[in-house]
Amino acid sequence: MKGEIDKILLLSGGDSTAELQTYLSSLKNDQLITMITNSALKGRKVGATIKAIFEGSPPSSTEGSNRRLLVYQHCIPLCESGNLQTEVVADIIGLLMLETHTLSGPSLAQLASLFVDAIKVGKMGNGKSLELFPTVLTALAACEVLSYGKGELSGEEYKKQLINSLCSSRWDPQCVIHLTTMFRDVPLSSEELQFLMEKILRMFTKLDLQEIPPLVYQLLLLSAKGCKKQVLDGIIGYFKEQDIRQEEEQKHGESLDLEVESIPQDQLRHVEGTAILHIVFAIRLDHELGREFLKSFKTSYGDLCPFSVALLLSVARIQRYEEQVFDLLKGAIIKSFKDEQLQQGSKFLQDLLPGHCSVAQMILDTVKNSVFGWDHVTQGLVQLGFFLMDTFGPKPGPFGKAIEGSATVARTPTQQACKLGGQVLLQGFKMHEPIRGEILEQVLNRLVTKTASPVNHYLDLFSDIVISAPMILLESSSKVTETFDHLSYLPLATVQGLLKAVQPLLKVSMSLKDALILVLRKAMFSSQLDGRKSAVTGFLLLLKNFKVLGSLAASQCSQTVSSSQIQVDVHSRYNSAANEAFCLEILSSLRRCLSQQADVRLMLYEGFYDVLRRNSQLASSIMQTLFTQLRRYYEPEQDLLPPVKLEPCITAHGDQVYLQEPLAHLASCTVHCLLWLQNVRRSASPNADDSDNDEDEEEGYQSELQTILESMTKRMIKSEMEDFELDKSAEFSMGSSVGVKNNIYAVLVMGVYEVLMEYNFIKANYSKSRFEELVQLFNHYHKLSEILKEKSGKGRVPSHKTPRSLLSLGFISTLLTALFRDSTQSKEEALSVLRSSGEFVRYALSVAVQKIQQLEDTGHTDGPDGQNADRTFRFLCDMTSVLMWRYTNIPSVVEEAGKKEKRSSLSQLCLEGLLRIFTTCQQRYPDKMAQLLSNMDMPEDDPEPDDGNVTEMNFFYIRQFQRALFTQLSGGEEEFNSKEAQLLVSILSVLSRQLKSSSKQFVQMITWTVKICKETSFEDPAFSKGLLLLLFNLQVLYKSPVGLLLELCQDIHSQLGDIDQDVEVEKQSHFAIVNMKTATTTALLVLSQVDRVLDEVDWLIARRKSHTASDKSGSSEATQTGEQDPMEKAVALQLGTLLTALNELVQTALLSGTCTITLLRVLRRTYTILTTLVKYYIQVCATQHGTLPARFEKLVKLSGTHLTTQCYSFITYAQSGEFSGGGADDKKKKRGNEVNAAASAKLLRETKVIPDLIFSIEQYEKYLITLSKKSKVNLMQYMKLSTSRDFRINAATLDAALQEQDNSQEPTESQDAEETQEPKQKKRKQ
Repeated sequence: MKGEIDKILLLSGGDSTAELQTYLSSLKNDQLITMITNSALKGRKVGATIKAIFEGSPPSSTEGSNRRLLVYQHCIPLCESGNLQTEVVADIIGLLMLETHTLSGPSLAQLASLFVDAIKVGKMGNGKSLELFPTVLTALAACEVLSYGKGELSGEEYKKQLINSLCSSRWDPQCVIHLTTMFRDVPLSSEELQFLMEKILRMFTKLDLQEIPPLVYQLLLLSAKGCKKQVLDGIIGYFKEQDIRQEEEQKHGESLDLEVESIPQDQLRHVEGTAILHIVFAIRLDHELGREFLKSFKTSYGDLCPFSVALLLSVARIQRYEEQVFDLLKGAIIKSFKDEQLQQGSKFLQDLLPGHCSVAQMILDTVKNSVFGWDHVTQGLVQLGFFLMDTFGPKPGPFGKAIEGSATVARTPTQQACKLGGQVLLQGFKMHEPIRGEILEQVLNRLVTKTASPVNHYLDLFSDIVISAPMILLESSSKVTETFDHLSYLPLATVQGLLKAVQPLLKVSMSLKDALILVLRKAMFSSQLDGRKSAVTGFLLLLKNFKVLGSLAASQCSQTVSSSQIQVDVHSRYNSAANEAFCLEILSSLRRCLSQQADVRLMLYEGFYDVLRRNSQLASSIMQTLFTQLRRYYEPEQDLLPPVKLEPCITAHGDQVYLQEPLAHLASCTVHCLLWLQNVRRSASPNADDSDNDEDEEEGYQSELQTILESMTKRMIKSEMEDFELDKSAEFSMGSSVGVKNNIYAVLVMGVYEVLMEYNFIKANYSKSRFEELVQLFNHYHKLSEILKEKSGKGRVPSHKTPRSLLSLGFISTLLTALFRDSTQSKEEALSVLRSSGEFVRYALSVAVQKIQQLEDTGHTDGPDGQNADRTFRFLCDMTSVLMWRYTNIPSVVEEAGKKEKRSSLSQLCLEGLLRIFTTCQQRYPDKMAQLLSNMDMPEDDPEPDDGNVTEMNFFYIRQFQRALFTQLSGGEEEFNSKEAQLLVSILSVLSRQLKSSSKQFVQMITWTVKICKETSFEDPAFSKGLLLLLFNLQVLYKSPVGLLLELCQDIHSQLGDIDQDVEVEKQSHFAIVNMKTATTTALLVLSQVDRVLDEVDWLIARRKSHTASDKSGSSEATQTGEQDPMEKAVALQLGTLLTALNELVQTALLSGTCTITLLRVLRRTYTILTTLVKYYIQVCATQHGTLPARFEKLVKLSGTHLTTQCYSFITYAQSGEFSGGGADDKKKKRGNEVNAAASAKLLRETKVIPDLIFSIEQYEKYLITLSKKSKVNLMQYMKLSTSRDFRINAATLDAALQEQDNSQEPTESQDAEETQEPKQKKRKQ
């Protein structure tokens, strides 16, 4: 064999090929094959051998041509066998490629078939020889003609047949990647490419996970030929499916305890990560691919999934796509939240559509998945998080002020989007070490730089970061220290939030604490008031939270404390002397504040109580400070009245008078601290024997303070107003300095009275004489407050609000319980003193309402425990049960005596308190509503209420309030208390929000509300508005409200009469609540609900449009089968009922003004939405050639016959009403009447609404004509041409004018006026 090879090589090296040809002819085919095989296996001289064989086989002769084919047919399987070395295979394939073009047509055809057959049976294992196939196909395509079956085909056609047969056959999963690589070199038409792509994408599921990334890579290279969108959609679709399967497996796996996962999660995530890298790389090189990728998400966010979100975020790292990607994600997120809100608020939409796909959840999933080494996604996540927080964070209120007290629950889509940004960053911070520094830096930068807008959301995020990873933060504590340097320049709210957030860090890091103390000391001497306030805030926080401090006093600490020292610090037992030294140092810094502005002092007084409660060993020092301060303003001479010096409490600057010392707050703080200490001592007294000296000292000032307070009480009771330089006829207006001074004095004195009332109530221990003193104090307080109310109401400057009460929330809660529910025999006599003073009881209730209102607005109240959420909630629970008991057990008939007065009754105050409590609880403690209700009449040690129990509980209270309302309504109209009824309705609305719309209680609630609306006929617009709003809010969650709206419109029409006075309207009354007095209010409410339904319809049409655009094939089948899509059917039904309802309103003689304008606006919007629907059907007809649904034709007919004609009559009615009014206005104008200017402005605004409406009607008709042409259905047969044109000849008016021509010219003039004014408006519009 070796000899034969040598001989062939020798001959091929000679001059003449004839000998070589002769020699080769003498060899049999088997010998040739064996020879090639052996030399290939040994890897020696195989290239030369094959070259020699080709040399001796001229393609022109049949024998040579056959021999060449034989070599090809043998070499291809040989290369695929896997027995040869790679270099040898590459050599062979290279040679064969060079010679392919010499093969004859039939040989090429045979060779191509050999390839196709090998692929079909799966013999293309390593795919090496596939490199040859494109060359064969290209050569084939160049052939003129080839025999095919019994006929002939051109080479190009033959190639197409081959490709078709190849793509239609079954592929072995092993060779998919090789085939994809091979097709890159094959010229393909666009149809072939599409067919091929579909085939490859279908093969994805049959491949092993590990083979996906290389296939994705090859596919992306192949996509350079076209079908880019198809490739991307296919890849994303595959991973979306895998994610869903993996998620389901996890869910079921947990329940079935399956050990084996068909898709291991980490493996899937790593594969996805690699695929993302490949795609991003391809997009960097091919911008067309990038454009296609973004285009597919622009239409709807329904196609997003965690994989595509991750891919988008990776693409965002390419600069040219960054802005587009974030805008796209922003749009998707906000739209997703809005859609979710719309669906949650409407039962009609919930029934019509399946569950909502939440983009927020996908983004959070992406964050979770990115833990598997997706470093290329994390940067995008950080950017996205901050982008969302910056874009959707809270905006500054009027005059750049931050709105106080953010609500705790994210309710609006923008708030939810901002919260999502925070979640993304927090999760990212926890999971990925590399991005921590950047997140922290950016959050702190924003806290420092965004001083003009609220930064609550960044403070919350920072606080969460500190709590979740305090030790990680210590590594970058230098950044926090840098932020401290800016403290004195930041707004107070930011400083408070920031210091609260870093509190946990200060406990473990000495250096941070030292840095902060230095900054606070500097701030103490800041020239800015806010800077000094910040210092007070910071010091108070330190005192509150540092029970355990380091063993070094702050002043002795150097800046640099090594980490080992910190550890020693934290873990060694602190010595109390050093701790005390530190605290006393802070206290001495704080004492300086007592000579500063009132605001700074106020902060101190409000903070001392909390400090004392947390750090009771500072008691003597704090009490000493307060005591010294109080004595400055106390008159020690027992015979002198009044007992307080008011003169030093004020200061003047220029001609302005300012408050210098908030005396009442000082007294309040002193009293609360004293009472708390005495309480503690009392409970600890049995075993107190260690620190005698301290005790004596404390006892000393405590008894002295008590003496002072007793003396103050006695003397304040004796003091008259004149003793305080106040007189009932004095000036209290805020316009002059005298008035301001008197006001300040009055408020201070009232505050002192309140503080003494609280102190005496607690010290009285239910003694009758002490309570009598308390009532005397109150009488003085009341007298003063009445004068203030009366005086401040008189001035031109609007009255200032009643000053905030200084009673603490806890005391109010105790007081109300004592007044209303305490039936202990021994206390009866003393309490009757308080109960008999009606004014005192009313005062207690009104203060309770004021405190709850403050809690609702800001999230905390003044006074002790005001910042403590749990205790505040406890007080709320107590007050709720007292107020509820008071309202339900004492009928308002008992109070009828107070009815003649203008002010509200006690029952009403109780209701107001309850309403505020329920609203506050829903806003501030959304999860505790059940607890609040269950605490109202139950012992505290009850088990936590379960879900069913909660609904029952809630419904129990709803029934109580329903009963109360029913009692109100069953009396006559003269006994009906409108305010109380409105409060009851508001409470019912708040409580009904807690009911699940699927529960039977909800159905009972709605049935009851409908019944009340049908049977109540009181002429009270405000009450009927509240009741109808409640009905609408319930109805929307139960079913679509269009039927209800239609009935109400018929009622309004029958109540207000027709625009044509000759028409007698059929009297119908579905709802008695609609009467002459309430019809206009009802009409406005109905129109706002119609707007809401139009929103839903508009949303449905838009959704349907985007679906039609994205899946043209799917919807055409449905249209052909004749079934109407449920969405289209629902839209037609909703609009049909709305048109009938509006038809009633358009014929109603509504009052000119807001009601008419609103109706015209709603009509315009209705036509706009009808136009949108027509455009949708134009799109459907253009793409699918389906027939129009019968329902839609009916809708068009209804709009033409019932609405358009009536609209034009209504326009005439509105204008005639307005223009006659306009004439009168002109005469008044000459008198320069101000009211008239407003009326004419209104008129101008109104005439703008009319052209808008006419324009939208005409647009609707224009598109109907287009649709008629497309669908071959004459829709215009139902439309009449409008008469409400620039020229309007009213026949009746004309006749009358001709008859009266001799007597008067006026009617025609007014007609002219009408004609000339309208065209102007029209022209301007066009």
